[in-house]
Amino acid sequence: MPGRVEEKVCVVTGGASGIGLATCRRLAEEGGLVAVADIDLAAAERAAAGLPGAAAAFPVDVTDDASVAALYAAVADRHGRIDVCHNNAGILLPDDTDPVATSPATWQRILSVNLTGVFLCLHHQIPHLLRSGGGSIINTASFVALMGAATPQIAYSASKGGVVSMTREVAAVYAKQGIRCNAVCPGPVDTGLVGAFLTDEHQWRRRAVHLPDGRLGKPEEIANAVLYLASDESSWTNGAAMLVDGGITATYTTAE
Repeated sequence: MPGRVEEKVCVVTGGASGIGLATCRRLAEEGGLVAVADIDLAAAERAAAGLPGAAAAFPVDVTDDASVAALYAAVADRHGRIDVCHNNAGILLPDDTDPVATSPATWQRILSVNLTGVFLCLHHQIPHLLRSGGGSIINTASFVALMGAATPQIAYSASKGGVVSMTREVAAVYAKQGIRCNAVCPGPVDTGLVGAFLTDEHQWRRRAVHLPDGRLGKPEEIANAVLYLASDESSWTNGAAMLVDGGITATYTTAE
């Protein structure tokens, strides 16, 4: 029985770890030809080696225009087409807090990766998708794009809000040309990116009070949503900001 993305060429940025790696695994399990793209090429190569099917690793710095252009050109050269793009690379920084305490340098760094990085991916991948007759773009945003974060992270929240806005814009502009663009909006997920911020017990309690089931999400739970958006099952899903957050945005809680 064919997989849900059988023979689709899928490019995942930030693919060597966390949500990106889980997504690469799910796409490969469902027949996708996966390009694991990451700033850490050695980690991407290890990830690709552990995937089923014809996975390959590619280096990319999403803040660098030439690097992003080279990524999509290399994948298209290898496979002859691109069908699915998961723009997932992103960062959190510990000194991203409130607008007064956050430095302009931290603001610029986070925006350059999380927002400009997605723009550069869109800028270079859309022509390839158009040449393939269309395809699916999935941007990793966050639940904080849709509500305020109880623990402030002004640059991260702003960057993810921008990702949702760009997602809707691309969806509206390219729908008639066969390109769908959606965002997945995870709640806190148990990855190295989030875990580094929850080593302090008080910090964990401060955040956990907002989790209806009291736990972090798993990368695989986000990857399953990305798989749906990548597959033809979501053929009439376009411009959506899909929440996968364990019910955080549906629940009223008070901070500890």
